[in-house]
Amino acid sequence: MQKLIQVIIERKTDLLLALWQHVQISIIALVIAMLIAIPLAIWVVRHRRFSEFFLQLTSILQTIPSLALLGLLIPFVGIGTLPAIIALVVYALLPIFQNTYLGISEIDPSIEEAADAFGMSSARKLFKVELPIAMPQIISGIRTALVLIIGTATLAALIGAGGLGTFIMLGIDRNDTSLLIIGAVSSAILAVTLSLVVRWFQSIKPIHAILAFLSLLLLIGSGSVYTTYYNRIENITIAGKLGSEPEILINMYKELIEDNDEHANVQLKPNFGKTTFLFSALQNDQIDIYPEFSGSVLETLVKGKVAKHQTAQETYDLAKNMLSKEDKLTYLKPMQYNNTYALAVTEKFKKENNLNNISDLAKINGLLKPGMTLEFIDRDDGMRGLQKAYGFKVSAKSMEPALRYEAINDGRINLVDAYATDSELKEYNLALLKDDKNFFPAYQGAPLMKTKFANQHPKVVKALNKLAGKISNQDMQEMNYAVNVKKEPAASVAHQYLVQHDLIKE
Repeated sequence: MQKLIQVIIERKTDLLLALWQHVQISIIALVIAMLIAIPLAIWVVRHRRFSEFFLQLTSILQTIPSLALLGLLIPFVGIGTLPAIIALVVYALLPIFQNTYLGISEIDPSIEEAADAFGMSSARKLFKVELPIAMPQIISGIRTALVLIIGTATLAALIGAGGLGTFIMLGIDRNDTSLLIIGAVSSAILAVTLSLVVRWFQSIKPIHAILAFLSLLLLIGSGSVYTTYYNRIENITIAGKLGSEPEILINMYKELIEDNDEHANVQLKPNFGKTTFLFSALQNDQIDIYPEFSGSVLETLVKGKVAKHQTAQETYDLAKNMLSKEDKLTYLKPMQYNNTYALAVTEKFKKENNLNNISDLAKINGLLKPGMTLEFIDRDDGMRGLQKAYGFKVSAKSMEPALRYEAINDGRINLVDAYATDSELKEYNLALLKDDKNFFPAYQGAPLMKTKFANQHPKVVKALNKLAGKISNQDMQEMNYAVNVKKEPAASVAHQYLVQHDLIKE
């Protein structure tokens, strides 16, 4: 409990920002869903032959897996808040539409007849009779939708929209229970609180409910306007993928840029998402710079088949040229370390089975119990291609990055994929098997940006090129260990390295 409180105190600013982002996304999505679902349900009540179609349609939309829906939206609307809101609206339609439709359609026919007998118009009957009677059921649908939205909105962190999901994703990535608890509990408290607020609206006079609701919208709108105005100031936005290593790097970028240009205003977006999300954000001017690996460029971001078994320099040169040619992007000089894929086993398992090279695994094929990330299992330069190159065949369990290390430490699995600079290799005393057939491509990190941005910001390019050829594999593994295991802030670790290597002054 003491550790949890300490983490909350240390991260209170980040928590408040994430909470505000979560509230904004959730309320905006709820309002849009209400504006679509309630009028549609009222119309369907008057045209009941369409009722089954719309009930089925909203039901089908809600069955689409949230991650799949976000992935489908990215090519059309990019990443960030917009696709998150669209996805949340889709999930909120069913409970609001269904409850509004049932609430009105199930009103006692004698009440409808009485209203008609008094000569009420359709609009007057709707607002004076039908909606007041159906309101408890409509509010119930809105509350259900709101709780659903708040829970699903945690996935917004995967596409750079922020929110409380940032804490959950960071907790999973760093195996930090405190961050997981903060994200999950905060989301649950927010859901209960806003659900009670919606219920309170039902208990007060309609005019007061309308005024309170408009005040809430004004507050959220003012925050959005302020954010939009603030973002008009020219900032340099640097994002990083999930994990300690990208966060360390972007903090180095920030310090180097600001040290080289006192007028630079750098904003960081750590744990922004996976490779394709960041690349899309860069192409759509949602961010200006992010660190990318040469192997990832050739495997994921550029078109066409790429030759295998290249040197690190050849891999970087090809990645740089193809990015420039295909996407008009500038790939700055790479750092020294090569964060390539690797296979790891415990020291005990290595000794018991006389393992040194990856090719040795073919001799103990029946003993292997691999646990690997889904990305590694599915990649051509991962498990799929590896088994062909080395001649062994096993079925690997798909696991979250942090969980696979826990599993091998507990003995539930005996082989994991790894990155050469992972802190867990040191933490759990794991041994890397030599890639004796040079299967894995080189993965050297370097800043990626638009060529237009690079031409407009020569001081930024000069500052970031100070990292060229710096940071060894050992350096990066030690820095990752400091963040993930010793729980030191990534910004402090980055600063210490830059000072120790005379890249900035103390």
